[in-house]
Amino acid sequence: MRPTAQPKPALYSNRYRYYVLLMLTLVYAVNFIDRQIIGILSPFIKADLGLDDAQLGYLKGIYFALLYTLTGIPIAWLADRSNRINIVAVSLSLWSGFTALSGLAGNYVQLVLCRIGVGIGEAGGTPPAHSIIADLFPAGQRATAMALYALGIPFGIMLAYLASAFVLSGGQAHWRTVMIAVGLPGILLALLLRFTVKEPVRHQPAAEFQAPVFAAVKRLLRTPSWWGMVMGITLSSFANYAVIAWQMDFFVRRFTDIDVVWLLVVFGVINGTLYAVGVWSGGALADRWGRANPGAYAALPALALCLGVPAFLLAIHTDTLWVAISGFTLLLVTSGTYFGPCFAMAQTLAPANCRAMSTALFFFVLNLIALGGGPTFVGVVSDYYAPQYGELRGLVIALDYLVVPFALSIGVFAWTAKRLPLDLAAATE
Repeated sequence: MRPTAQPKPALYSNRYRYYVLLMLTLVYAVNFIDRQIIGILSPFIKADLGLDDAQLGYLKGIYFALLYTLTGIPIAWLADRSNRINIVAVSLSLWSGFTALSGLAGNYVQLVLCRIGVGIGEAGGTPPAHSIIADLFPAGQRATAMALYALGIPFGIMLAYLASAFVLSGGQAHWRTVMIAVGLPGILLALLLRFTVKEPVRHQPAAEFQAPVFAAVKRLLRTPSWWGMVMGITLSSFANYAVIAWQMDFFVRRFTDIDVVWLLVVFGVINGTLYAVGVWSGGALADRWGRANPGAYAALPALALCLGVPAFLLAIHTDTLWVAISGFTLLLVTSGTYFGPCFAMAQTLAPANCRAMSTALFFFVLNLIALGGGPTFVGVVSDYYAPQYGELRGLVIALDYLVVPFALSIGVFAWTAKRLPLDLAAATE
């Protein structure tokens, strides 16, 4: 029987395409507000609930990431077969609601359950969004589009810092108030998305539409450079998620007389400007460089990290405030360059009927190892060394260990840069 021809993809105006991209970017920003707020408020939660670094590490890492990772694959399977806009809207409502409920948690166990709920909700955000973007933008514009989408990361973290600073600036507010304040707006955004964005036509050839998804996934998992991009971003993100989750604790412990609200504003501005520039430029430069050399999608992150990692090591060993802030900032900017290229390759290397699944598998590895492992690792190691060296020195020792995953990430990206042209040519064929 001859495969049934699929309708040609709808032609969308640039205005509508970028409106959808804007909405998905705002959703992603809310995703990172709700994901990172626990690390930003970490010193306040630690003091209020009497937690140690290991408990904080589990809260920032594995408790959030485990079900977030495991539920991502079935949700992606559903997204490749049903209305992706509905999935994103429902997921956004779910994780925003659990973030708000976190502000009502009376003890550590209740806060853990709320974080698990946030993780389950966020599992339905990125895989469907990546699939939608891939249907709206051609391959030659995809890294730029994915980089614009990834701007939700710095903007979300910026808003989390600034919202925390605003709510706490009066001196009377509590970390619980911040949780409620950043959680509730996501529910309103979910309604706006649901009623103003339509499900796009899926851009996939008839043969791929008819082919079993299992065969497509099997083909994807046999692509070496797909694994290279996955492991490159996973190793780097293991370290970066740990840095983001523990930087407030580091600065509060290193510079004991610092104005915390001022520091929140500083990091908010840095994330919304310099980090955003790093994220956007990573996608734009990769698309430009990639026209002549497809390996650029992996080479660019490797080169950028070679600049950022030494700056970070300097930052955690200095006693000068602005040197420390500058080192953390340079790491942040250079790390942002890998989002656009990696997200784009997750889509471009994938058969069209498993694009959401490609992102879900991508994030299964990334989040289980990086998001679940990075913050947890630093918390456990810091807690181990704290009785002997003190809380500050214990945390610095734990952060020192992050040079290992950073170095491995650079090596993996460099290898992938050599392999990527071959696999991209095969995917195009």
